[in-house]
Amino acid sequence: MASTRDIRRRIKSVKNTRQITKAMELVAASKMKKAQQSALAGRPYAQLMASMLAALAPRVDESLHPFLIKREVKTRGILLISTDKGLCGPLNSNLFKLVTEIKTPAKFVVIGRKGTQFIARTKRDLLADFPLTDRVGFVEVRSAAEFMVKLFLEGTIDTVEVIYSRFRNTLVQEPTLRPVLPLDNLRQFVESLHAHAGSVANEFDDKRDMLFEPSAQEVLNALLPFYVNRHLYQLALSAKASEHSARMVAMKTAKDNATKLLGDLTLEYNKARQAAITQEILEIAAASFAA
Repeated sequence: MASTRDIRRRIKSVKNTRQITKAMELVAASKMKKAQQSALAGRPYAQLMASMLAALAPRVDESLHPFLIKREVKTRGILLISTDKGLCGPLNSNLFKLVTEIKTPAKFVVIGRKGTQFIARTKRDLLADFPLTDRVGFVEVRSAAEFMVKLFLEGTIDTVEVIYSRFRNTLVQEPTLRPVLPLDNLRQFVESLHAHAGSVANEFDDKRDMLFEPSAQEVLNALLPFYVNRHLYQLALSAKASEHSARMVAMKTAKDNATKLLGDLTLEYNKARQAAITQEILEIAAASFAA
């Protein structure tokens, strides 16, 4: 049996660990709530964009826009959104599992230090990496989005796909591979935007005459890049909410385990102290009897 001094030392260490994990749990819960609110705040924007594109759909030639042209996929472009820090359970390892399942030629752009380390360690083709703070600034995500679009238009990559953790709820974060470019067609794209915004698409039945300045095609050319930037921003918000949620759950589990271990150590300490007292009494009694 360990000495009472060693057990006291372990009890103090476990108490410190419990205090730290509890604080990290509270911080992660606060950050998760802010990320969820930011994601919900973007829905009206997505709904307005869907309405504008629905008005454009029957008035443009979709084959003229490079985002709507399908081509042979020789090299896939993957944007991996991971975390900068650990202590978030299996969140990153589940994302990396999706990466290892990609057997076709692919080039990677990464957001998050953990993803960068994994891609470099596994010797995959890493084109660039970008930082992302807990505030999830639109400018940060836009830099990565514009870099991916540039590679897509140049022909360096033939698709733009995103691997990220989709936020379902506090306990469920789903590793997801989502295609972004090329788009199938405007109608399906508008319907997906409405579904994301929680609204119903009905603008396709609008028969009013509309005048677009300078032209419907040029408006479409200007609008679709905004979609890519905003869509990737929404995915980054979902990934950040998943990170904070996973970290909160992991820290709560660690705190609960520390509490349980603390109870076991306290019981062991009491037994050791009782055994020491009993031993001292026996030694005193034996000495008195010998005298």
